[in-house]
Amino acid sequence: MTKIVEITDRDPALIQPQLKVWKSSVQATHHFLSEDEIQHIQEYVPQALQEVPHLNILENEDHIPVGFMGIANQYLEMLFIADEERGKGYGKELLQYGIEHFFVNDLAVNEQNPNAKGFYEHLGFTVYKRTELDEQGNPYPLLYMKRKS
Repeated sequence: MTKIVEITDRDPALIQPQLKVWKSSVQATHHFLSEDEIQHIQEYVPQALQEVPHLNILENEDHIPVGFMGIANQYLEMLFIADEERGKGYGKELLQYGIEHFFVNDLAVNEQNPNAKGFYEHLGFTVYKRTELDEQGNPYPLLYMKRKS
């Protein structure tokens, strides 16, 4: 049985397990990034986890984090599932929780991550805009998606 927990106290000890989930997920899904690029981006993840207004962690029955999402103003800022936990419905569980509790209706996904795009399309999101660069100005096109009403 899984449990979704909203983290209000952003204690560094709670952030560390999320970093592990993040890295596992990114290494499994972001094949367009080199290991050096992943290491570089990882330096900024703790700050993002500290600053996102709503951080929700999905824990397994042993209270071990297997995924998390961050939300700001109905916008899904981040959603990551540990590689070894992918394919179990955890991403869908988190996103549906975000839609029901935080009214998530907008997100961006890397164009070079077609599985993520397909996942969001399957859950009712459609692309409405594309950019050549990511939000940091790197050459990773983003697809902006909205949920159909």
